[in-house]
Amino acid sequence: MSVPELLMRLLSAPGPSGHESAPAQVWREYCSSFATEVGRDRVGSSYARVAGTGGGSTVAVVGHIDEIGLHVSHIDDDGYLRFGQVGGWDAGVLIGQRVRLHTRGGDVPGVIGRKPIHLLKDEDRKKLPETKELHIDIGAKDADEARALVRIGDVAVIDAEPVEFRHQRVVSRSLDNRVGCYVAAEVARLVAEAGGAAGDVLALAVTQEETSFAGARTSAFAHDPDAAVVVDLTFATDQPGIELGPMTKHPLDSGPVIARGTSLHPFVFERLYEAAEAESIPFTLESLGKGTGTDADAIHLSRAGVPTGLVSIPCRYMHSPVEMVSTADIEAAARLIAAFARRLEPGFSFER
Repeated sequence: MSVPELLMRLLSAPGPSGHESAPAQVWREYCSSFATEVGRDRVGSSYARVAGTGGGSTVAVVGHIDEIGLHVSHIDDDGYLRFGQVGGWDAGVLIGQRVRLHTRGGDVPGVIGRKPIHLLKDEDRKKLPETKELHIDIGAKDADEARALVRIGDVAVIDAEPVEFRHQRVVSRSLDNRVGCYVAAEVARLVAEAGGAAGDVLALAVTQEETSFAGARTSAFAHDPDAAVVVDLTFATDQPGIELGPMTKHPLDSGPVIARGTSLHPFVFERLYEAAEAESIPFTLESLGKGTGTDADAIHLSRAGVPTGLVSIPCRYMHSPVEMVSTADIEAAARLIAAFARRLEPGFSFER
C-alpha cells in the first residue's frame, strides 16, 4: 500500500518541540471529518473524541506531535548561525544537512556546515563533531542581513521530505512521532466507522515529548481517561550493529511491539495481547525494566494514576532525517488498538 495521505501531510509539516502548530492543524482538520468533538489546549496539544455508546471506560490513544529540531543560539559577525539542539541529535548526522528555519518572515533555507575534511587535523577526522563546532549558513552577506532574517530562538528542522520505498516502507524525518499521531487518529476513525465503542475513544496529539513530556502531562490531567495507550517508535532490530539479548527481536514488518514494564499496567498489556491474538494481528513483545522513555512515563502518574499501555512501531535510524518504518506495521498497530478499545466491556475494572 502507498503511504497514507494524512501521514504524508504530517511528515511534511515542520513542528519541533514547542512549535507544533503546523502538524497539529493538519491532524485536527483530518479528525474533524469523523470525530464527535475536536479541540486543542494552551500547551498546543490536540484531541479528537469519538463518543461511546454508553457505560464504558474512556480510552486515550496518545501520540506526540513534536519532532526533534534545532534552535538558533547566536548570530556571529559574519552572518553565520550557531545553534543548539531541540531534543536529542547525534551531531555527526547533522553535517551537510539542509535545514528550514521558521522565522516571523517565513521559512528561510540554510545548510549545516563544518570545516572541510581537507583542513581537519588527522585526530579531528577520527572524532565525531560537537554541535558547537557546526554552524548554519543561510547565504547572508553579513551579520546585519542575517539578523534581519533570523532571530535568536528561531527553530529549524532538517529539510527532508518523505520518500516511499519498496516493500511498503517510508523514509522521512519526524516519523518519531507523527506515526503515533497518525495511529491515534486512525484508531478513532476505525472505531467511529465500526459504530463506536462502549466508552469514549479519545485520540490525542500531544506536544513537547522530546523535551519535557509537557503535553502528555497536561492532557492526561485535563481529560482524566480511564486508560491510555501510548503509541511511539522503538528500535528496529534488523539494522546492522543491533545486539539482541538486551533487546527483543522486532524487525520491520513484524507488526506492532507491545511493551511490558514496571510503569505499564498489566491489565492493559493483557487486553492488548488478547486483542492481537483474537484479531490475528502479528506483533512482538518488549520488556522494559524501568521507564519507557515515552509519554507513558508521564501519563501513568497523572492524578491518582492512569492505567497505561505502550504500543510501538519498529523504526530504523531513529532520530535522523532518514528514519524508516513499515506502513504495514503502522496499520496493524491502528487495528490492534481499535480492537482493544472496542473489546473493553462496560464495568471493566483496572484496579489491582
